[in-house]
Amino acid sequence: MEKGVERWAVDISEWNPTSHQFSFALSLLPQHHHSSITRFVKMEDRKRALVSRLLQYALVHQVLGIPFHQIIIKRTIEGKPYLEYDEVNLEFPNFNFNTSHQGDYVAIASEPLCLVGLDIVSPAIPGKETILEFVRNFSQYFSAWEWDCIVNAGTSDEILVEFYRYWSLKEAFVKALGTGLAYRLDNVEFHHTNWTNIYVNRNGEDKNEWRFWLSELGKGHLVSIARGPPRLAAESYKRTLKRVDFGEEEYHLGLHLPNASFKLQTVEQLVSVQGRADYGIPTDNKVHRFEADEVVNGEI
Repeated sequence: MEKGVERWAVDISEWNPTSHQFSFALSLLPQHHHSSITRFVKMEDRKRALVSRLLQYALVHQVLGIPFHQIIIKRTIEGKPYLEYDEVNLEFPNFNFNTSHQGDYVAIASEPLCLVGLDIVSPAIPGKETILEFVRNFSQYFSAWEWDCIVNAGTSDEILVEFYRYWSLKEAFVKALGTGLAYRLDNVEFHHTNWTNIYVNRNGEDKNEWRFWLSELGKGHLVSIARGPPRLAAESYKRTLKRVDFGEEEYHLGLHLPNASFKLQTVEQLVSVQGRADYGIPTDNKVHRFEADEVVNGEI
């Protein structure tokens, strides 16, 4: 099952396409995706939306071996993407993926059995507000213990980073479930040892059926990954999964698979792989792997 654990990222700041190049990349995607990309006014937003979808198709093609023209990706009513396919893959009994983008990075993570949630944050300094004023806008989403950790983190910059760490983990958690931010986030409390061995406590009870990782992706961006039980997914997302119930031994195996390091992709690679595959040309999708350094001792 370990082959189903993938982590890919693209630095979109390195891609400055001409209008022709952008249109060509867009043409590689099914028509029903186009309006959800071109509806954005700013080119940076269009790039993020386009690259997110290119990553989804390329990853599904590489991991499952499904030809591009046979890949069907849809979204739940809450907006979580999922793969629609009939064949049950015994090696990957519950293949699913999640995407995120902020700042310079767009990323995707997949899991063969557990739910996966992914969230990228770029701790940007707010414009018109002070950092304390900014973070106080979100105080209702944190437990009293988390809030105390945030406001007592040190300098204003350290407070902002601490806020984004907790926020990213909460986002990854709800994105794994497919519920959206309507979830009572203040009931979800994260604990850690210098941002390793992260675990979640919900309504006063430790949830050992979840695992979390918080890492630095690059250029100050943080990325959180959540891995959890399919039976807890939102109903709309649960209907898209092949299986939701697993025996204790099988689930434990999926939960404790090694967390993969991120592979740095380029848009040119994604376009080349999909374009060549569309014309039946053999592909050689080589990627550069880099380690997403674990955040240690609160240092970024």
